[in-house]
Formats: sequence, structure tokens, C-alpha cells
Amino acid sequence: MTVLEQPGSSRSKSSLAGPPPAWRPRVDPAPLLPDAAPYRLLGTDAAGRLDSGLLTRLYAQLVRGRRYNAQATALTRQGRLAVYPSSTGQEACEVAAALALEERDWLFPSYRDTLAAVARGLDPVQALTLLRGDWHNGYDPHEHRIAPLCTPLATQLPHAVGLAHAARLKGDDVVALAMVGDGGTSEGDFHEALNFAALWQAPVVFLVQNNGFAISVPLAKQTAAPSLAHKAVGYGMPGRLVDGNDAPAVHEVLTEAVERARGGGGPTLVEAVTYRIEAHTNADDATRYRADSEVETWRAHDPIALLERELEARQLLTEEFVGATRDGAEQMAADLRERMNADPVLDPMDLFNHVFAEQTSQLREQAEQLRAELDAEAAGHTEDAAGTDGSAEEARP
Repeated sequence: MTVLEQPGSSRSKSSLAGPPPAWRPRVDPAPLLPDAAPYRLLGTDAAGRLDSGLLTRLYAQLVRGRRYNAQATALTRQGRLAVYPSSTGQEACEVAAALALEERDWLFPSYRDTLAAVARGLDPVQALTLLRGDWHNGYDPHEHRIAPLCTPLATQLPHAVGLAHAARLKGDDVVALAMVGDGGTSEGDFHEALNFAALWQAPVVFLVQNNGFAISVPLAKQTAAPSLAHKAVGYGMPGRLVDGNDAPAVHEVLTEAVERARGGGGPTLVEAVTYRIEAHTNADDATRYRADSEVETWRAHDPIALLERELEARQLLTEEFVGATRDGAEQMAADLRERMNADPVLDPMDLFNHVFAEQTSQLREQAEQLRAELDAEAAGHTEDAAGTDGSAEEARP
């Protein structure tokens, strides 16, 4: 029994038959609903209309991205990186996100999206600086139009909405593309960002890379929704569901969403169904929560292999093209390896720079404490050196 059904209630049963007459749907939900199955191009009749230049460009970036992931993972094992969240298996999403944007647009990556930043033109070493522990951020966000890599889940999404909304108010022709994993859709920031984006009709595109697991938690234990793309409908924006390993399909869906946002059509939520082939990070043991057979099933749906079949059918996968592509990827990896093997010169006091425009009292206190510790350590080294020199002098005949 509800409160309104309590004895003595002034409400009659007839008044509870339905909502007030003024109620009506804000928008028609039908056009917002995603397709029943992920959108695909490769392996379908629609693949014939794809531009060959786009396909070869996507392929070159996928091969380069796979080599980048392998090299960064190796650097982690060698102790040159503190941690690396690999995007192996998800390269189609990463590359398509970068290529769908114009130079004036902004990319808002998560911690796993270093490849998207590199595909957009960022120096690979700069993309890995945060994961090495050298700096707050390894690049100038304004120069590259790439927001700082975000390690807290989904906190970059409201920032993307804010930037897109501000650009729209200023009359700037700018779109923000924000990337997040399936685990990030369980965070409050995700829902707040979608709500404000739809209310403001902000020119922003949300790309959810559904790789099956939030670390070790499978998607089925995170949500009961038919798909993550369906969540868009509750906020009043279109939801698109796409095969995240089909590079041209992801590129087409994201390009359409970016153009729609730029034209004043508002935000879009895109769910790309993909798979994380490697562990969450080098600190994770993925065998504890998923079977090897599952991984092998997804290897058969590898984004590079899918694109190779189309290129072979068009006779574009020539020995010369493949060789040049792989050579370019190896040169990138060799340069990354050489530069990451050089020990950087770091100043611990930089921890307190570029955090706030004006340091807080807490930061000033912490900075003074660290400075005192560094000075004491330096003085201790000086005394030790002097003692060693003196001992050596006394020992001389």
C-alpha cells in the first residue's frame, strides 16, 4: 500500500489512474534507440563502398598501434614504465577515434587511450610520460588538443562536456570526443556528463569501449541494460552500437556523430564492442577471471586480420605496402625504446608545479617539507663525500 492509498487520503482512486494531462514525452525515443546488433562493414556488401585510401590509412595505423602496444608492454617489463594498460585488440577504436576528428577538435582520453593520442599525432614518449611517473602530464594539451590522460574513471567526461559547451557558446566550430571504458559507465561522472550534454545540446561524442571487463568484473555484473548504447535514450541522445574491431565501421559511426555534433545536432553515445586481449595492466593476472579459450575466440576477430581480408580482396595488401608499413612501425618502436631507455633528469619539486594557478596552503606546506628533506639529504651526501676524501688523504703514505 502506498502513501496515497492510505485510509483517509484526500486523493480518489480515479485521480491515480495516470499522470496529469500535461505529461508528454520530451522526445520520441524511437530514433534514439541503437540497432539490435553491432553495426558492421567488413565482411558485408556495404564494404564495397569504402574508400581504398581510408582503408590503407586505417591499416597502417593499426599495425603501428599494435607495435606501439607491444613495445610499451616490453618497457614495463624492463622497469622503464611504472604501469601500462595495453589496448591490444582495441586498436580499431583507438585509431578511429583519432582519425574521426578535425585538427581543431579535442580528444579526451582515459588512461588506456595513449594509442589514440599517438594516432592523433602526439609523440609516443610524451604519451607515456605520465605512466612512467615523470610528470603530471607529458604534453601541452592546448598545443595538441588532447586533454591530459585521465586515470580516475570517467572524470574526463564532464570536462569534455564543459569544453564543448563553452566552445558552442563562443561560436567556435569545435567538437569534443570523450573516451571511456565499460567500467567507467558505472561512475556518477558518466551519468552527469550525459545529462548535461543532452540538456545543453553540447557538441560532444562519447565513445564507450566495451572490452568486456572492468578490471576483473564482467559487464553482466555492472549493468542489466540491453546494451550500454541503450543508456543514451534515458538522457535524450542517440545511442549507436558498433563492432569495435571493425575499424572502418567505427570510423564511419564516429565521423557521423562528430558531424552531427558540429552541425548543432547535439551529443551521441557510441558503444564499441571490443575485447581486451592482454591483462588490465602488468599488475593484473587475467587468468583468474577469464578462460584462455575466450581470449582465443576474440583473437579470431582481430581488427588487423579483419581489415587485411578486405585489403587482400582489393589486391591492396601488396608486399611493398606491407613491408613499408611494418618498417615504419619498427622505426617508431626503435625510437621509442631508445628514448625511453635514457634516464630523465627530474626535479622532485615539480610535483607542486602546474597543479593550481596559486598554490594552496597545504601544497605550500608539503613543498616546504619536501624542500627541507632534499636539503638535508644533499647536506648528508656532502658530508659523506668530505669524510671519504679525508680518509683517503690520511691513508696516503
